[in-house]
Amino acid sequence: MSQHPSLKGKGAIQAKRSVLKRFERVDLLKKRGQFKDGQRVIGLPKTKPED
Repeated sequence: MSQHPSLKGKGAIQAKRSVLKRFERVDLLKKRGQFKDGQRVIGLPKTKPED
């Protein structure tokens, strides 16, 4: 009997996310020099993930 496709492990699916979480956006903006410590995290500019 085979396993249902929805029950396969997450390791088989490696889709590239196009949306970053807030902490990922802050880290990326810090690397680019566009975010300073103490700055508000609300209303961050849109960012695309690094390739």
